[in-house]
Amino acid sequence: MSEVLSGGCQCGAVRYQARSLKDNPHVCHCRMCQKAAGNFFMALVGVPHEDFTWTRGTPGVFRSSEHVERGFCPQCGTPLFFKLDGNVHISMTIGSFDHPEKIPLRFQLGMEGRLPQVDQLADLMDYGTTEEGDPEDAAAIKASNHQHPDHDTDVWPVERER
Repeated sequence: MSEVLSGGCQCGAVRYQARSLKDNPHVCHCRMCQKAAGNFFMALVGVPHEDFTWTRGTPGVFRSSEHVERGFCPQCGTPLFFKLDGNVHISMTIGSFDHPEKIPLRFQLGMEGRLPQVDQLADLMDYGTTEEGDPEDAAAIKASNHQHPDHDTDVWPVERER
């Protein structure tokens, strides 16, 4: 990978850069990842420690087991990483990257915890975009959005025009 990928939490208090990724982008369905993500699964990709830098803020850490730390933004709660003690890489949440679409998944694991709802996703009714389906609420959310943009900023938060 020649491109430096950046990412961070929803509020922008914690930001990072990855200069390389391991060839392991995956989804973990284990119950511990479900609880840490507050969702059906957690999508992760490894970044070698020497190619990883925190560029803003310091994540909070929760030791989810004797050998694992999970990191999150202490301001907004965004899940950011899974780190196994002694490992040569940190596993970052793919959704916290500024451009998660650039990181295609390769496998899934923790299948003992896979929830049946995951199999329903392809068959769910498509209601279109939020802007199409609920234009008034979408406009109100956009006008009051406090989410950090999907790119690095020198300062955050910044005062925006309303």
